[in-house]
Amino acid sequence: MLKQFIFILLSLFFFTACSSEHKREIRIATNSWVGYSPLFYAKETGELDKLGIKLITNVSLAEASEIFEVGKADLVTTTQYEYLSLKQATQDVVPVILIDRSNGGDMILSNKTLDEINNSATIYAYLEVDSINIELLKSFLQTHHLENKNIIYKNKDQLQISALENNKENTMVIVTYTPYNAELEKRGFQEVASTKDINSLVVIDALCTKASIYNANKERLKQLKSQIDRAVQEIEQDPEKAHKLIRKYLGNISYNEYVNALKSIKWINKNPSQELLKKINKLGYEETILIQ
Repeated sequence: MLKQFIFILLSLFFFTACSSEHKREIRIATNSWVGYSPLFYAKETGELDKLGIKLITNVSLAEASEIFEVGKADLVTTTQYEYLSLKQATQDVVPVILIDRSNGGDMILSNKTLDEINNSATIYAYLEVDSINIELLKSFLQTHHLENKNIIYKNKDQLQISALENNKENTMVIVTYTPYNAELEKRGFQEVASTKDINSLVVIDALCTKASIYNANKERLKQLKSQIDRAVQEIEQDPEKAHKLIRKYLGNISYNEYVNALKSIKWINKNPSQELLKKINKLGYEETILIQ
């Protein structure tokens, strides 16, 4: 009788502990990037709510990282640049879910042609300085031998960048990404480079978290990965439905703009190539930790 009583007590304890853990909200800091569409989709279809997961959307990669760093979020979407910066500041940060690879979605826009940029004495560069933007700009400058130009850096978030006016008196170079490029292109800015043609830079998007959070929430993170996989599949099958559900997260871009934006990324959430895994393993993306 005593053994049965102890068994019942232990069962109640574990049930309560599991229920309490599941109810504990997990917060993801993210920003408006077309590659994060699966998270927005899972949110709008109610799947994140079922898992007790909340999205905190921001206007820049740097802002999302800051929210994670100060403890207001449990996970954060990053490129490898923000991940390595966070790892330097917070030693136990680990990438846990791969999402996408930029294939033209990160770009350089300008109000001048490449020849005109080469002939300019001064270049005004607009970008998120504390993000992958700076690496893309460096690659662009090196590729076109512009390092010795007088470059005036303007640090702005993407919402501010998307509102820039075309000052034709200045040579403007803008580092941006979908969907923010849409408004800029309407004002006469044209693409002069992107991750599709800058081979020296591979831009990977992933969900990162602290090792302690990963260890305490493995099962829920596996369920989150399943919902990301499901969302990617449904987005590919019915992009029109996806656009209607998530366009508010992407600046209310049009359906055609959304479809074109999807073409500028490659999903790596399932079956990433061994070549890619080897490349990012050197950056700390451990295959044994990544949920695949």
